[in-house]
Amino acid sequence: MEQARPPLRLVVLASGNGSNLQIVIDACSGGSGLGQEFGAIAVAVCSDKPGSLALERARGAGIPAVAVPSAKGQARADYDMALADTVSVYQPDFILLLGWMRILSTAFLSRFPGQVVNLHPALPGAFAGTRAIERALEAYRDGTITETGVMTHFVPDEGVDSGPTILTAKVPILPDDTLASLEARVHTAEHRLILETIKRLKYMFCTETQRR
Repeated sequence: MEQARPPLRLVVLASGNGSNLQIVIDACSGGSGLGQEFGAIAVAVCSDKPGSLALERARGAGIPAVAVPSAKGQARADYDMALADTVSVYQPDFILLLGWMRILSTAFLSRFPGQVVNLHPALPGAFAGTRAIERALEAYRDGTITETGVMTHFVPDEGVDSGPTILTAKVPILPDDTLASLEARVHTAEHRLILETIKRLKYMFCTETQRR
């Protein structure tokens, strides 16, 4: 009989309210109907905002919730090294950036090569950085695009939303869309995509493990 593989260990970094984190929590616990076959567990949630709702969601689910705020005047590399020290305690297979609002430097990324994954509300090569949904709606109204989307990608370096793509999903923009209605549709697509991405990461991880 084939030995059951251990679940994928995920650390989530989140700065905000953690709606995508909640999707991951529900899936890992079976609350979304996926059950144990989902094959992943959230082993910790870290936030640079001590009062973030993401940390409250983690605590409510019994997941270690760790605030890692930056000190006044702290160098970026020093912060990232401290964050890496905190994350490494939980021995993650992958680190998910779900609404993480800091650009990670080499001081962090070099500690977790090939393990950092970001979720961004735009398609590859479009609307990198902040206000991506708002900028997409403006571009639609200007007649330069007809749709937007979401993507997950690896974060190998300090480039903004530019790493190797894992998965994408297109999101139509409708003539009567407001920013709120488009945001709602994009967030729905994000929820689906992050779960599909974790399943893809699980497959990639198992395949790589078998090769070793």
